[in-house]
Amino acid sequence: MIYKNFQDLKLSALGMGAMRLPVIDGDDSKIDEEAAASMVKYAMEHGINYYDTAWGYHGGQSEIVMGKALSAYPRDTYYLADKFPGYDLSNMDKVESIFEEQLKKCGVSYFDFYLFHNVCEMNIDAYLDEKYGIFQYLMKQKQAGRIRHLGFSAHGNLEVMKRFLDAYGQHMEFCQIQLNYLDWSFQDAKKKTELLAEYNIPVWVMEPLRGGSLASLKEEDEALLKNLRPDEGIPAWAFRFLQSLPSVTVILSGMSNKEQMIQNIHTFETDAPLNEQEKETLLSVADRMVKQIVLPCTACHYCVSHCPQGLDIPELLALYNEHSFTQGGFIAPMAMAAIPEDKRPSACIGCRSCEAVCPQQIKISEAMADFAEKLDM
Repeated sequence: MIYKNFQDLKLSALGMGAMRLPVIDGDDSKIDEEAAASMVKYAMEHGINYYDTAWGYHGGQSEIVMGKALSAYPRDTYYLADKFPGYDLSNMDKVESIFEEQLKKCGVSYFDFYLFHNVCEMNIDAYLDEKYGIFQYLMKQKQAGRIRHLGFSAHGNLEVMKRFLDAYGQHMEFCQIQLNYLDWSFQDAKKKTELLAEYNIPVWVMEPLRGGSLASLKEEDEALLKNLRPDEGIPAWAFRFLQSLPSVTVILSGMSNKEQMIQNIHTFETDAPLNEQEKETLLSVADRMVKQIVLPCTACHYCVSHCPQGLDIPELLALYNEHSFTQGGFIAPMAMAAIPEDKRPSACIGCRSCEAVCPQQIKISEAMADFAEKLDM
């Protein structure tokens, strides 16, 4: 296992995410505890020392199951990460009760790593609102040793991250973002890593395989990569890309069975970052994947000045592209919840004024109608 230095710790470069544990009969809230414990055992025996759970994973059962599985090992042999569930605005005034309950559910007296969960458009105002006292409470727990290292995860856009960092950046020790070779450009992951570097904040990676969509590729794309590294598996390419980024410390993988874990641990037995040719080839594969599905908006904003409804069309199209590529997911609905109802896709009146000035000749009105239907907002 490769290890990365973080302050005075050595963290396994591969961490076990507990959002996609094996389940019984396809029921996400019924974790197969025996299978999960077996995976934790294999992980511990093969060098993984970082484990990540959260309040909402598996309908609230992930913390309990991971706590039980890890209780078989001395507390100083692993690092446990948990998060304050600010993805649900109804939790904002419950930071103390939730934190205490999380310690009980996990069966521990402290968290090695603790995060503001999912800083995004929907919750940034609440996270920054002092009336909830979230930051103050978590800093108090850190001072008491019940949180050893404080950080945040972010699914929000670059501007949201900037707002959070402007307020709390000097106190954040790490940041967890969605980072993979497809999102390097598609979700501005490159710019996000650069922003974090300005604050000297190391990167924790979530969704390295983008929910499994990068575990296999089209035959012609696989052939391109095999020509460069004949013995490298396709999922490993995603991890090798991340190994090429100096700011990346921990790469979390939500492994849902032991076979995936065995394969991933094998990959992390070696540090084999991509060279420039390999990186360029991989990013070209990602570029083709995106272009096959998404609309080619360049955010020139010509459309905005011609929209009688005052819609931020480039931003809406970016969310539409994400939703279309992912075939659903939570990012677009989450961001949309922060947009006033009269500025959402459903507010488009189909006048096509925007289309008359679009250099890319995008059928914007059709995209807005389709997006509104998909979101049911």
